[in-house]
Amino acid sequence: MAKQSPRIDEALKAAIRKSERSYYDLGHAAGVAPSVILRFMSDDPQARGGDIRLSTAAKLAEELGLSLR
Repeated sequence: MAKQSPRIDEALKAAIRKSERSYYDLGHAAGVAPSVILRFMSDDPQARGGDIRLSTAAKLAEELGLSLR
């Protein structure tokens, strides 16, 4: 059985952590509000779900140099 790739949200969160950039810096560079990144990265179920729009994920992925394969 082949190893399953991580989900898109998990891969994006891992890349954000690995970048070691502040949410302010990353958000400013990607055109995304830092509060959106904070909610997305939060493990707190009270953080309004933590989901982001696909267009927001695309902006963050582009800023982080990520692409889908």
